[in-house]
Amino acid sequence: MAANPTPLLFVHGYWHGSWCWSDVIAHVAAAGRPALAVDLAGHGLRARRPECLTRRPFDSAALATEVSPVAEVDLDQAGDLLVSQIRRLGRGRPVTVVAHSMGGTVLTRAAQQHPELVAHAVYLTAFMPASDIPSITYIQSPENVGSLVGPALRADPASIGALRFDLTSDDAAYHQLLRDAFFGDVDRAVADAAIGLLSPDAPAGIALGATSLTREGWGSVPRTYVTCARDMTIRPALQQKFIAEADGAFPDNATSVVALDASHSPFLSMPEQVADTVAKLA
Repeated sequence: MAANPTPLLFVHGYWHGSWCWSDVIAHVAAAGRPALAVDLAGHGLRARRPECLTRRPFDSAALATEVSPVAEVDLDQAGDLLVSQIRRLGRGRPVTVVAHSMGGTVLTRAAQQHPELVAHAVYLTAFMPASDIPSITYIQSPENVGSLVGPALRADPASIGALRFDLTSDDAAYHQLLRDAFFGDVDRAVADAAIGLLSPDAPAGIALGATSLTREGWGSVPRTYVTCARDMTIRPALQQKFIAEADGAFPDNATSVVALDASHSPFLSMPEQVADTVAKLA
């Protein structure tokens, strides 16, 4: 290992928090690599829960109508926060950033604004949107048909400002839907523990935002896309679309691709392999 290795910063996706990287960080730290996992705006310790989920008696109508307490969080806010987190870890040096799922949208914004801060952008089955295209467009695209996230939503995101799960539900079939969407190859006990740690509301504003990409900005940053063949959240065809669009726009800086036979959450099902993959890229 280099005497002064590039730090690694791990960014989670919608509904998750920095906690989801704990096993990966353990393997990275054991190899002597400086690493940090952070919470996105509106997530983790920055998450806020709607009152309807804990109010008793339970009001199913409120579940579908209560405006989210994170409805004001948007891509601008999330991007600015991530830039500050990268600066803090790097302390003047560029950082390798590993983003999962919707965290990729925020990484794209941060790398476009400050390409000098990102040594390598790694998208782990993540949104890697093209210039001026919001991630919501990809969620609804033909390449994402079969994604299980939509059926799990319990409110109209346009009405409440968030993508909401009912994490207090006692419906066994609903919990199985969440397992299948995110944790298909994860040990059931671990998957259930992870579901218990999810935030119910993911700010819609992050997916609604778009970033104008330039050759000097995001297009100049080395990037790798890690595909996951069994992903039921970001379908494999959509993962390939992200890669093709990026390479079409910036052919002089082609995307490196690594393939995993994993669900949407390889940081839980194969954390050592994820850690090794990232360490080799960096």
